[in-house]
Amino acid sequence: MEKFSEETNKLIDLALQEDIRDGDVTSLYFVPADQTSSAYIYAKADGVLAGVDVALEVFRRVDGEIKIKAVKNDGDSLKYGDHVLEIEGGSRSILTAERTALNFLQRLSGIATNTSKYVALTEGTKAQILDTRKTTPGWRQLEKRAVVAGGGTNHRMGLYDRAMVKDNHIVAQNKIEAMQEAIHQLKKDRPNVEVELEADNLTQVEDFLRMEGVDYILLDNMDNDQMIRAVEMRGKSGPRLEASGGVNLTTVQGIAQTGVDFISVGALTHSAVALDLSLEFAG
Repeated sequence: MEKFSEETNKLIDLALQEDIRDGDVTSLYFVPADQTSSAYIYAKADGVLAGVDVALEVFRRVDGEIKIKAVKNDGDSLKYGDHVLEIEGGSRSILTAERTALNFLQRLSGIATNTSKYVALTEGTKAQILDTRKTTPGWRQLEKRAVVAGGGTNHRMGLYDRAMVKDNHIVAQNKIEAMQEAIHQLKKDRPNVEVELEADNLTQVEDFLRMEGVDYILLDNMDNDQMIRAVEMRGKSGPRLEASGGVNLTTVQGIAQTGVDFISVGALTHSAVALDLSLEFAG
């Protein structure tokens, strides 16, 4: 499959294997082999949809003869009762694929829904809501796609695509001069990799603004007044500023109004509640 990465393909196969193994014994023994049905997946709560293509693929891998139609797409808003997918085919196959398809849809739609709440609270500001690496192991690509479906923006995918120098790295490096030398070497060796430095206070912000090759400064656990000051210190040009720490649905609006460019929120993924979706047979 070209539409999915190798990691996602493996994840779908693993999810089906762990559920089915050597057969769905309930369907095999209690549902006639020649029985066909129509079914649909629908929303039992308001939210934002994500994971449609993965759910479609689950049904297809269980039975290539199943006919399935996506009524809604990733990023669409859902109201209670809205149909998401409509399915026709062997009753056994529909029942066998049901839980795995729903697991993907519910988890990813929960992330999209959670993200959309944060995004709504930043309307009218320049701040973009970012995800983090606080994802379910093996699910990162899908969960980050769900963040985008909810209106958010992806931060780095992993340790390999952005240098993010945090307080522990700074302590280990010890000197600004050594950090500057390391940045120059990284930019020489890997010119496409951006550099982000974590600042715990405004003195560090001031130091980092004087350095070369810094693309982002992360304002870690600063209060709103400190972030306003950091934005003033940066001026109209320079590294983009990312707020992190203490971000929740109560605080995010005030943080966005400080003028920062980005707000990273680990809760988008690590604390998302699955959206309530269900499969019902028609008729």
